[in-house]
Amino acid sequence: MKRWSTLVGRFIMLAPVRTVSTESRRCPLLTVQPCRGMVDEKIQIIIRNLLPNQEVTLHSLHQSEDKDFWEAFGHYISDKHGKVTVANDVSLGGTYEGTEQMGLLWSLRPVPGSRPALRLRKKNVLTPMVVNISVYSGHLSQGFSQTSALARTVTERWYMAPGVQRVDIREILQIICCVSFLGSGPYPGVLDLWGGGGGLIEYRSALLASHGFACMALEYLAPAMLKLTDVNNTYFEKAYQILQNHPLVQKDKMAMLGLSFGSAITFSMTAYSRVIKPQCCVCISGSHVVPVDKCLFKVIEDFTGLVDKVPVNEDNHLIHRDMLLPIPSDPALKVDVGRIKCPLLLVNGTDDQNWPTVESAEDIEMIMEKAGNRHLLTVLTYPDAGHLIEPPYTPHFRASNFILYDTKKKVVMLWGGQTKPHAYAQEDSWKKILAFLQEHLYSSNVKAKL
Repeated sequence: MKRWSTLVGRFIMLAPVRTVSTESRRCPLLTVQPCRGMVDEKIQIIIRNLLPNQEVTLHSLHQSEDKDFWEAFGHYISDKHGKVTVANDVSLGGTYEGTEQMGLLWSLRPVPGSRPALRLRKKNVLTPMVVNISVYSGHLSQGFSQTSALARTVTERWYMAPGVQRVDIREILQIICCVSFLGSGPYPGVLDLWGGGGGLIEYRSALLASHGFACMALEYLAPAMLKLTDVNNTYFEKAYQILQNHPLVQKDKMAMLGLSFGSAITFSMTAYSRVIKPQCCVCISGSHVVPVDKCLFKVIEDFTGLVDKVPVNEDNHLIHRDMLLPIPSDPALKVDVGRIKCPLLLVNGTDDQNWPTVESAEDIEMIMEKAGNRHLLTVLTYPDAGHLIEPPYTPHFRASNFILYDTKKKVVMLWGGQTKPHAYAQEDSWKKILAFLQEHLYSSNVKAKL
C-alpha cells in the first residue's frame, strides 16, 4: 500500500489542543496513531501526563454526512505513571466495557436528542470519516459539549487508499455501478451486491479495492432509465461481463459478494447463469429461499406477498425473518445450491432477525452434501451477531429506519445482534473474507499489489 505521505497538501490535520490540568499543572497529551488510515486498520490511543490513578473519560465524536452527531466513550483510570493505553487498559463503563482497542469506533451511537433509528453509512468514499477524540477529567456520561477537554485530537478513517481509482461507468449498457481499481493491475474482479435497501453503496467496494481487488458496486433496485421489470439475470450478467472485460481485470479471477438480498442474487446467478462463472462467492446474511429466477419486480412482488407473516415487537420494529420460515422442503421453492461448482463462504449471525440465515445455512449444507459439493462450502456462524455484518469497526445497529420498496413506507427494521459480539463478528469475518478471496483469486505466485 502506498504511504499516506502521498496525500500531503490535500488535507489539513488539527493539532491536539491541550488544556493544563488544574490538579497537576501538567499538560495531558493525547495521541492517536495512525492519525490517518484505513477504516479496517486499528488505531493506538494513548494518554500521557495524567496524575497516577486519575479517572478520565475518552470520548469520540463524529458528524455524519447527514449532519447527525455520533458519540462513544469509555471510562479509564491511569496507571502509576499517569498513562492510559487503550489497547491494554480496561474501560470500566461507557458505551463499551473491557479491553477494547477499537471500542471508541464500533460503539458509536447517536448523541442524546438525535432523530430516532439512525444508521451510519459512508456515502462519499472520496472523503474520510473524521472522528474527533477527546479526554475529560472524571468519569462522564453526558454533557461533553459543555465540558472542557483536557486534550483532543482528530483522526481520519478512509475506505479508499491512496492509489485507488473510482471509475463511474453508469452510462454503459444502463448499468449503474462504480468500479474501484488499485494501481496498474490487472487484478481479480469482485461484483459487490448490497441488500434490499437499494441505492449505490460503494464503501465496501472501495475497501476491497484497497486490498488489491477490482471491485464493482452494482445498483439494481432503482437503476436509472430502467424499470424493475427490466432487471433480470441479463442485467447482472452484463454487469459481470463489464467488470470481467475491463483491461485492469483478470478475466479468469472473478468473484461475487452479496449481503442479504444481494446474497439471494449471488446464489441464483452462480447456480444457474451460463455467463456468471465465478472462481468463488461470499454470501453474508443471505438465504437460498428467495430464488431470483425472474425479473426483480416479480421476485419482490412474491416476497412482499408474505408480509402477513411479519410480526412486530413491542417497540414497533418489524421482524422479517419469519417470512421465509419454515425453510421449504420443495426444491422448486429455493435455489439448487447443489449446482454451485466454486468455493462458497457463508457469514451469518445467530441473532439475525431479518433473514433466517442460520436455518438457511443448515439447509444449504444438506443440499450440497447430497449433491457431492459440500467440500466447497465454508460456514462462519457468529453467536449473538445480527443481520448487518459490515466491514470492521462499523457501529452496530440493532434496528434502524428502512424504506419498504413496494409501498415506500418508512418503518423500523429489526436487524438483531448485540453490540460487542456483533463488533467481533465484523472484525473476524472481514479478515476471513479477505483471506478467502486472496486464496481463491490470487494464485500462489501472484501477490496483491498493496
